[in-house]
Amino acid sequence: MLGAAERGAAGPPGSRLHRYAKKPFHPSILSDDDMDSSGVLLWVKAEPFMVGALQIPPPSKFSLHYLKKIATYVRTRAIEGAYPRLSWSTWRHIACGKLQLAKDVAWLYFEIFDSLSMKSPEKRLEWSEILSNCISEDEIEKQRNQLSVDTLQFLLFLYIQQLNKVSLRTSLIGEEWPSPKTRSQSPDLSEKSSCHNKNWNDYSHQAFVCDHLSDLLELLLDPEQLSVSFHSTRSSVVSQEAVVALSFLLEGTVSGARKIYPLHELALWQPLHADSGFSQSSKTFSFCKLEAWLRAHLTGNPFGTSACLKSGKKLAWAHQVEGTTKRPKIACNTHVAPRTHRMVVMSQVCKQTLAKSSDTLLGAHVRIHRCSEAFIYLLSPLRSVTIDKCRNSTFVLGPVETALHLHSCDSVKVIAVCHRLSISSTASCTLHILTPMRPLILSGNQSITFAPFHTHYPMLEDHMARTGLATVPNYWDNPMILCRENSDSSVFQLLPPCEFYVFVIPFEMEGDTTEIPGGLPPEYQTALSQREQKIQVWQKTVKEAHLTKDQRKQFQVLVENKFYEWLVNTGHRQQLDSLVPTAAGSKQAAGPQTHRMYGGGHPLESRLGRTLAAWETWALLLLYKTAS
Repeated sequence: MLGAAERGAAGPPGSRLHRYAKKPFHPSILSDDDMDSSGVLLWVKAEPFMVGALQIPPPSKFSLHYLKKIATYVRTRAIEGAYPRLSWSTWRHIACGKLQLAKDVAWLYFEIFDSLSMKSPEKRLEWSEILSNCISEDEIEKQRNQLSVDTLQFLLFLYIQQLNKVSLRTSLIGEEWPSPKTRSQSPDLSEKSSCHNKNWNDYSHQAFVCDHLSDLLELLLDPEQLSVSFHSTRSSVVSQEAVVALSFLLEGTVSGARKIYPLHELALWQPLHADSGFSQSSKTFSFCKLEAWLRAHLTGNPFGTSACLKSGKKLAWAHQVEGTTKRPKIACNTHVAPRTHRMVVMSQVCKQTLAKSSDTLLGAHVRIHRCSEAFIYLLSPLRSVTIDKCRNSTFVLGPVETALHLHSCDSVKVIAVCHRLSISSTASCTLHILTPMRPLILSGNQSITFAPFHTHYPMLEDHMARTGLATVPNYWDNPMILCRENSDSSVFQLLPPCEFYVFVIPFEMEGDTTEIPGGLPPEYQTALSQREQKIQVWQKTVKEAHLTKDQRKQFQVLVENKFYEWLVNTGHRQQLDSLVPTAAGSKQAAGPQTHRMYGGGHPLESRLGRTLAAWETWALLLLYKTAS
């Protein structure tokens, strides 16, 4: 159900986007004042670009020339599993044999597109179980051969990978080449500051579709509708199946309808036949009329990032910390957006702990931008997460149904269960991950450490079930390097078991999960067990020393001083300070720099003791012992 929002500009006057936005938006898109005579508004869907477009330049053979050849080829191989559904085996043949892609890369694009489909969590869990029962690569391949995707939509998906194609002209006048040293100087999260992250910039999505609309339509044409040079003609017609496929990218609404419709339903609506160019007799659309109709009605996405920032609900999840000049900015559109269009954007959360578990986050696309020296816990099922330009922070996330992407981050720790992880232009980060896909190392990365997922919270397994994520298969330790500049595997390492500790989430909530889902890899579990044995031996030694009361006090002071020094040197002092509760009865911050959020029936109560217990150092254990 759509709700009212304030009007906003669809780009600055004179800009390239402004000429595409026939009706400025961030509107109540149901207001008749904003409608033309036909009362139709169309916009570009955000998710195919946010989640589906990889943040790297596409393979050179994903160009329109080669994709048109594929479009012709698959139609001649319909009986071989190429059209209207494209099987994995046929795509593997095309990708590896004709496009010269590696098999792993071919499967990557196939799997990413498949993950965008609205499968039930039960179906996703069933597929994970099938793969976990395979004991060889041949068995896995046999199972993959049973998969297929919509052919025309898959071609569109391959084409929109051009979103992140590096333009020589753009690289000469602005930032486009990724680098861990490059940092934008924009002071806040706005359309200007986010322009380089095209995946989250709905202006870029709209401009891409408008600039390439003719190409997109030609890609969907039957071969006989193309000239010898593979272009449309004035008499070309578009099939209904092609317009249905275009609904992968476009949707809209009509005046008086409090509902979002896929493109094909609007184009086939009888009152719009004359405008959209649909012929009842041939059951096809005129190419020229359809293109003109689409251009006339394309406007900005009322549920995109810019709309969320301009007219979304501002959330008081964080506050400005004394000594900082930046004010946190957090906004969401969940009060007006349909469930599949939910979005939360947060920026400039600095030097504080923020924790949230609520319906606001449920199934939302989340962007975390320019946060520093922060501890952020988002303990709800999430659709996708992008962590952008953050530093010296820890992020603990609920299960991420589609994609988790890090870009231009320094010295951050991320702990998450996710379907897909990718990283670009990122340095000195540690990633504790449980994922059924190989982590993707894109361009511009340095000193990345992968480690097993090592925490839990009471609702975790329930949230994993709701997002269709299982504990197996788990490829956290087998990343895929996609960029030539990172072909040297030294760009990443696996965390040595001797440096591994479990992470305790310092909040309570209702739920049944009491241990790390799937357990730990044997070598890491062994390291923990050996450390525990050493601690027990040490405790016994202290007990058998038979210290006097004065000796115990002196020893306690010594240990406390060493422990305090350790807290300061490791940076844990700030995190502990932010977890110290305020006066009893307060339902606000759990300390001068903490925000514990309530919602969805899952209050997050700070548990300082659990955090302390997680740091199993000899000094900390002695403090507990002497305090008892």
